[in-house]
Amino acid sequence: MITNIKFLKSILFAITLTLLLTACGEKDNDPVDTKAAPTVTLSNDQASAAPGSAAATTVSVTAPAGLKKINVNKNGSFLLEQGFNFEKSTSYTFSFPLEAGLTAGSTITFSFEAVDSLDQKSDQKVFTVTVTDIPAREVVEVTADISTSTTFTADKIWRLNNIVKVNDGVILTIEPGTTVMGASDTKGTLLVLRGGKIIADGTSSSPIIFTSDKAPGSRTPGDWGGIVICGKAPNNQGNSVTLEGNYGATYGGTVADDNSGILRYVRIEFAGTELPENQEINSLTLASVGSATIIENVQCSFGKDDSFEFFGGTVNAKNLISYMTEDDDFDFDFGHSGFIQFALAIRNGALADKFYSNGLEFDNVFSGSSAAPITQTVLANVSIIGAKYSADNTVDARLQNAAHIRTNSMPSIYNSFMTGFPVGIFMDDTKPGVSLHALNDELQIRNVILAGVENWGTNNWGGSAGNFNAPLKQVTANVAVGFEVNAWFNTVTSGNTILNKWQDAGIDQSIYTSTTPKLTPNAGSMLLTAAEWNNAPKASGSFFEKVSFSGAFGTTDWSIGWSNFDPQSVVHQ
Repeated sequence: MITNIKFLKSILFAITLTLLLTACGEKDNDPVDTKAAPTVTLSNDQASAAPGSAAATTVSVTAPAGLKKINVNKNGSFLLEQGFNFEKSTSYTFSFPLEAGLTAGSTITFSFEAVDSLDQKSDQKVFTVTVTDIPAREVVEVTADISTSTTFTADKIWRLNNIVKVNDGVILTIEPGTTVMGASDTKGTLLVLRGGKIIADGTSSSPIIFTSDKAPGSRTPGDWGGIVICGKAPNNQGNSVTLEGNYGATYGGTVADDNSGILRYVRIEFAGTELPENQEINSLTLASVGSATIIENVQCSFGKDDSFEFFGGTVNAKNLISYMTEDDDFDFDFGHSGFIQFALAIRNGALADKFYSNGLEFDNVFSGSSAAPITQTVLANVSIIGAKYSADNTVDARLQNAAHIRTNSMPSIYNSFMTGFPVGIFMDDTKPGVSLHALNDELQIRNVILAGVENWGTNNWGGSAGNFNAPLKQVTANVAVGFEVNAWFNTVTSGNTILNKWQDAGIDQSIYTSTTPKLTPNAGSMLLTAAEWNNAPKASGSFFEKVSFSGAFGTTDWSIGWSNFDPQSVVHQ
């Protein structure tokens, strides 16, 4: 009996030990974090589109571990990645412009692959686009001023002859997907007078295009005039000011919230023409335009003069692109006091104005007076990309400063990035006032990153031979007592940074050299986490989105679908 009890005890001990060991083994083999891989569905897996138009599909993702990015391939080769902030599920619309020269009947495949926070990948989903013939559209010659409310429809091409005015009390509506051409032989221009409105409200997949009437391959900056919008908001020149060039445009008033309409998802290409010397029409001129006007997602490319020029006014703007212009990318004069967020400039080293060119240019009054309102534009999340990206890359000597602040203006710039110019920021007291505004903390430059060129010039900053090469510059005359630009820029509280080379900022070289640039910073870039909004008091209002990144782009490319970095080749038919 005792023997049987001992035997049973030994069996029970063995069974218990086996169960314990088995349980331990199962626990050790469990992954630390197991979640299902992401899944992808498409709203449509095939579409048809003509060269010069776009095809779109919406990608919906479920990612239990959180979505990190969507990789997109075109015909089997990497095209782009779209980053996300670990959403469990999301839908995102991709729009793909078709380049000129494609053969009708051919197909293009785009594949989508989701990657989650555990680096698990979804199955690839394929979107097939069949190329169709370009449908011919009737060309409507616009030769007279617009005196009754009118709509430019997308089924036609509208060609502006001479200066076409939208009169006081009149609304010009332009449908999404419409092409408007400026006649090159008469320098066609669209002028919206005070009290008139333009409603050009495109979409990401159907932008509105203002362009040259010349054939692909023969278009040049200055082929046509551009767009001029005049409003009734304040400036420091008066309530009825004649715009430079004396072509019938007057602007100004006392209505800060004046409404001149909408420009949204709009491209303006090959515009800008000189009238009298040094008096030009810009790609987009905003003269005393008020804060109720909407300016969003606008690209100005290959302009002969400035891409965007603001003559006073209170208008705000978001998602602006200046591409390969000849003069300034963004120019603010005569008391502009609006807000700008998410703005990109990319330069061409061979294109510069005869009177010198800058990325950002700020003036109050050219005489240097303190006439009110003083130019005090507030900018955040701006990327100014000059053309100097290597020691061997020659740029025109007239390409000067990423930012030129002068004639008593007092802008503020936050959470931004500038590179590729001979000089980063030029504080110019040739006409006094700028350095005094800086000392009084009325002019603020904070959390701005300046980056130079590797192995070239002082502090690796560079441009053409003979230029002053440095991240910061000031004139010696009229400087306020106690102001020194380097000490001011590099104070502990400014949050500003100077890098020897742009590669240290983690941007992709394609932004300088490609017609399909990668605009989002590379993974691990310091730009992705560099923003600091507590140090940006003038950007505290609701207009500014408090994003984590510095510069124009984080992980999301807001230019996809509606922008174009090769407008020379587009067929408009």
